[in-house]
Amino acid sequence: MDKVIIKNLLARGIIGINDWERKRAQNILINITLFTDTRQAAKTDNIADCVNYSTTSKKVLAHAESANRKTVEALANDLAKLCLEENGVQKVIVRVEKPGAVRFSESVGVEIERSLND
Repeated sequence: MDKVIIKNLLARGIIGINDWERKRAQNILINITLFTDTRQAAKTDNIADCVNYSTTSKKVLAHAESANRKTVEALANDLAKLCLEENGVQKVIVRVEKPGAVRFSESVGVEIERSLND
């Protein structure tokens, strides 16, 4: 299966369980791998036959910045569901990270894999 990759998409939103995390937006780093079949898109060279990564990125950013989730697990599942609604996407891997959330680490997060069959 072919992959469309959205790497290091940076959102600013409310995420976390602590009171201070609920008061102001923080960075949320998102990585997405969309599994699809690109053969028809390659044959026609037509955007209508492609997974539109621009549209998908905009939907993911809008949701991440407005969802106000408490856990990265919940946000990752939300984003996976959005991605699977995109035409041609059969499976998705979503990684959501909170940079600087744990002292002495670059970031912490979760990575999930979902498919249309789930």
